[in-house]
Amino acid sequence: MKILKLTVVTFFVVALALSTASRFRVRSQAATEAPAGFDNLTNGFLTQATMDADRGVFEERDDISKGLGPVYNTQSCAECHQNPVTGGISQITEFRAGHLDVNGNFVDAPGGSLLNDRAIDASIQERRPGTENIFTFRTSLNTLGDGFVEAVSNTTLQNIANAQPGQSGGQIAGALTVVPVAEAGGATRFGRFGWKDQQASLLSFSSDAYLNEQGITNRFNLVENTSLGRSVAAFDTVPDNQPCASAPSVNCGEDGDEDINAFAAFMRSSKAPPRDTALANTSDAITGSQLFDQVGCNICHVRTITTAAAGTLINGGAFTVPAALGNKNIHPFGDFLMHNVGTGDGIVQNAGQASANFLRTAPLWGMRTRGRLMHDGETTNRNDSILRHAGEATFVINNYRNLSTTQKNQLISFLQSL
Repeated sequence: MKILKLTVVTFFVVALALSTASRFRVRSQAATEAPAGFDNLTNGFLTQATMDADRGVFEERDDISKGLGPVYNTQSCAECHQNPVTGGISQITEFRAGHLDVNGNFVDAPGGSLLNDRAIDASIQERRPGTENIFTFRTSLNTLGDGFVEAVSNTTLQNIANAQPGQSGGQIAGALTVVPVAEAGGATRFGRFGWKDQQASLLSFSSDAYLNEQGITNRFNLVENTSLGRSVAAFDTVPDNQPCASAPSVNCGEDGDEDINAFAAFMRSSKAPPRDTALANTSDAITGSQLFDQVGCNICHVRTITTAAAGTLINGGAFTVPAALGNKNIHPFGDFLMHNVGTGDGIVQNAGQASANFLRTAPLWGMRTRGRLMHDGETTNRNDSILRHAGEATFVINNYRNLSTTQKNQLISFLQSL
């Protein structure tokens, strides 16, 4: 195994195949299918009433009086995650930018690579300076079923990564990022959420998004973002998050209601994206499913992963996998690993300079709800999105190119059923 030591966190590039397996297997005989559906119903983690209440918090629009901004992208979680139901994907993007220094290393734009699209005052609106000539859009990701993803063990992700070189003749080597879990006092875990695998837990993800997308400080992110490095304190009328003077164990300030807890609980209670069963059972989609495996798409777009057993401590010991999420088979058509497939945007976030052109494999479950594809949303056709792959995926794409037109259409019919 090759390990690269990088700044901020350790970035693992896995280059060792499992010697005994031509295909890794992570399915347990005792595992059951995770519930799936675009029906707003709980997966069993929460009661329906509690889930509905937490969904209301996820959908709630924050305004200036609640601490919105001063620079921000959206007023609610649901603005970015709602298609076809709350928690799904959307056409909303975020924008990141930076430049290379004299040594060829990526450097964030002033104040960070994230440039917010909105501001509560026009004088602090962020706009990309001409010096920041590396930039990209990032599409909003699906969060439905992410409670199951959170419940996947580190070992399972490691096994997937270890198997890929052997499955691909050494062409594909999945990469794992080790990131801190905010609620676990610095304990680390393999990242699995975000385009750069920058978060490992849904509470950490919620905290990060509440600050960076809505500009609301919370107990794990206590400092407001700037406007291209300039202080926004003059526009920040609501006290930032802090322990209450009268009761230090209680949270005061912008997220005094601890909304991040409700965000995480809602996502943990959501069902996985379902298949279009009518289309999936057509002869074209069935043949296309076989071709998907035949050309090698399933090496990274993994069909089935099994979550850790109920009772397993995860997130640095901060969360125990409950029965509703434990030992469940999910079908994400993704590996939650980082790869360089020729579509990287050059942005470094959490894994050092070597990760600039690595991106997390996009899980394909719920793909039929997406009109804008790839990390930047700039590809709007399934065939074009496949052909956009290169790098590690070159041999897979060459296999796809060698299919007949009929076979390509069958494979795309399969994708349309996801």
